[in-house]
Amino acid sequence: MSQMSFSDFEYAGKRKQTRRERFLAEMDQVVPWTGLLGRR
Repeated sequence: MSQMSFSDFEYAGKRKQTRRERFLAEMDQVVPWTGLLGRR
C-alpha cells in the first residue's frame, strides 16, 4: 500500500452532501428559529 498524499487525505475525509443536509442548512439560514421558538 502506498502512502497517501495530502490531497488524497483531504479528499478521503469529504463526502457528498445529501439533499436533506443541503435543505436543512438552507432552512437554518432562512428561518428565524429563535423567534419561532420564543427564545431571544
